[in-house]
Amino acid sequence: MRYCLNKIFGSLTVRQSLTALGSGEAATLSEFPKSMTKPATYASAGVDIDAANRATEKIKELARATFNARTLSEIGSFGGMFDGAFPAMRQPVLVASADGVGTKLKIAFATGIHNTIGRDLVNHCTNDILVQGARPLFFLDYIATGKLAPETVARIVEGIANGCRENGTVLLGGETAEMPGFYADGEYDVAGFIVGVVDRERVIDGHAIAPGDVVLGLPSVGLHTNGYSLARKLFFEEAGCAPDTYLDDLGSTIGAALLKAHVSYLGALESLLDSGKIKGLAHITGGGLLENIPRILPEEAGVAIKRGTWPVLPIFELMQRIGNIEDAEMYRTFNMGIGMVVVCAASDAAEITSQIRAREFNCFEIGLVGEGARTVVIE
Repeated sequence: MRYCLNKIFGSLTVRQSLTALGSGEAATLSEFPKSMTKPATYASAGVDIDAANRATEKIKELARATFNARTLSEIGSFGGMFDGAFPAMRQPVLVASADGVGTKLKIAFATGIHNTIGRDLVNHCTNDILVQGARPLFFLDYIATGKLAPETVARIVEGIANGCRENGTVLLGGETAEMPGFYADGEYDVAGFIVGVVDRERVIDGHAIAPGDVVLGLPSVGLHTNGYSLARKLFFEEAGCAPDTYLDDLGSTIGAALLKAHVSYLGALESLLDSGKIKGLAHITGGGLLENIPRILPEEAGVAIKRGTWPVLPIFELMQRIGNIEDAEMYRTFNMGIGMVVVCAASDAAEITSQIRAREFNCFEIGLVGEGARTVVIE
């Protein structure tokens, strides 16, 4: 049935009138009454274009500090342009990845510290393409929030820019989205997108891994960017602590311990990428050692990881005690103190370890490759 709107509005609001019409019934929109005393604007709907413009100007300044000779566009272009010529490579292969930092963001919200999350994001993405032998070229970001606060966005991008400079990566562009009603007040989400390059003959894919090879581990500094949903439950719900609670076991507040930056291993491994000595690399993120190492193993290989061959960080021991967590759950949820795994021939292990340590990173021999079906066991 068709209703004449001007007959049914009376004292009802527009929303109430639409509800009264019922689902699927036609209405003449041209007969809507004017219900707003002031003209509607995008700002009145919660989107502040002026605030976005102020944030963009700061972002431009931060991004320019990461530009290099291959950067062919400015921040603000519809698309970022990057010189794609690689004359030194016979068959350049682009390697791309995308990721976020998960509920580690909740720690940033709780502490008001927003300039480290971006570095986590860049370092995580850098490690994800590093495992295939790729060096990063450029990075894109996405930041979404309910109400745009230019200073907060600037702090987030400050961290992203710091991570890009650390990894020799250009911050080529990105997106800042203000989405009223979509996020809780003061909260936001971030995602990162990275593109790197490797010569096809230098790709590291694990195909040559064989029984008798050695597994080396490069240490993490904490949780990096995974396991935070469980960590928050343990510290803040089970133990009843707050982010500013200082714990002697950690030597810091809980917030500071949980915000320790995700390590980039590019600096530790870059000099080895073209050596042909690295058979496989695994970035230890969600799923831990148990689920990330199998991703690079041939079908006939398995790995035995030996406990006690590296220092397990106090934060993991503390969480295990608080939650009475079984070992298997710890090893498939957290990195347990190892952020990157290198697989190599036993004859190359000493040299690789020496080169990594010469670049001021530690390295431990943590396991061996044996027969198996892409399995990992903790002994």
